[in-house]
Amino acid sequence: MTQNSRKRVYVAYTGGTIGMKKSAQGYVPAPGFLTETVHKLPEFTRPEMPEFVINEYQPLMDSSDMSPADWQRIADDIQRNYKAYDAFVILHGTDTMAYTASALSFMFEDLDKPVIITGSQIPLAALRSDGQINLLNALYIAAYYPIHEVTLFFNNRLFRGNRATKSDADGFDAFSSPNHPALLKAGIEIELLNGEIGLNVNQSLHVQAVIPQDIGVVTLYPGMSSAIIDSLVQQPVKALILQSYGVGNAPQNSALLGSLQRAIEAGVTVVNCTQCYKGTVNMHGYATGNALADIGVVSGQDMTVEAALTKLHYLLSRGDTGRDLQNALERSLRGELSINKRSRIERLRKDH
Repeated sequence: MTQNSRKRVYVAYTGGTIGMKKSAQGYVPAPGFLTETVHKLPEFTRPEMPEFVINEYQPLMDSSDMSPADWQRIADDIQRNYKAYDAFVILHGTDTMAYTASALSFMFEDLDKPVIITGSQIPLAALRSDGQINLLNALYIAAYYPIHEVTLFFNNRLFRGNRATKSDADGFDAFSSPNHPALLKAGIEIELLNGEIGLNVNQSLHVQAVIPQDIGVVTLYPGMSSAIIDSLVQQPVKALILQSYGVGNAPQNSALLGSLQRAIEAGVTVVNCTQCYKGTVNMHGYATGNALADIGVVSGQDMTVEAALTKLHYLLSRGDTGRDLQNALERSLRGELSINKRSRIERLRKDH
């Protein structure tokens, strides 16, 4: 491999555990420290590796402080550098990594280069860090196994970004994809599982701007008061994600159903997502779910809550309302939900 044939990767270091430095107060963000640490590790400069540059954001961000404005900042950064690089790696804190991965998957409307988000549970400079293997693999896979979508790499597995969720607070296997198989596995060999390698054909990228939207999220529980729903859907709330039981069931409580119906009649879009770690919403399976469908609740099918929330931000930001919004929510835009026969039948019923 000649120097000129090496792929070029742009690394956006937004913050997070991977670049933290040990101090008397514990690990803290330290500008320049991640770049310095990476350059000291010979594995990253081997000839088999791609060329890469690291842009450290100023200030470095804790992912638990991130907002839609930060998704926009990252998206705009990728767009500015899109023509100059073959692939992109985003270093990010794990707490909201799945939200950012989901948001970017929608915001990038014509992506044809790989964008991989990764990070670590232990800082890169610390003993036993998972950061080195995560970053090394992310760079190599982005360059030489280019899957043209926003993905999330952690603990040797590459997931579709809008299918991933954080499932372990303190383990190396921190992320999983309950309703969609991994795209790639990095074992002794790099094994392509469900991803598709693509060729770059477009040197421009359109980013749909996302602005903060007023969206409520509520988890049903036994004995829940309808007043909670009423309080959550006051103006200017535009949408509500309802985390229901099982396959999309809710109590057949007239007061609770009444509060949801009032919200829908007031123009609030209500999306039904299951509380279960794995599975899909089927509101026509039981009477308790059918009651939700009858009042106009939209099925979130098998989307993660992260995907449902960021998809709503995306759709509302581009101006979708009413039936257009509902239809887009129930349609797979970036592979964020699985379209099965039942999903198509339910959508046809609604349209007719």
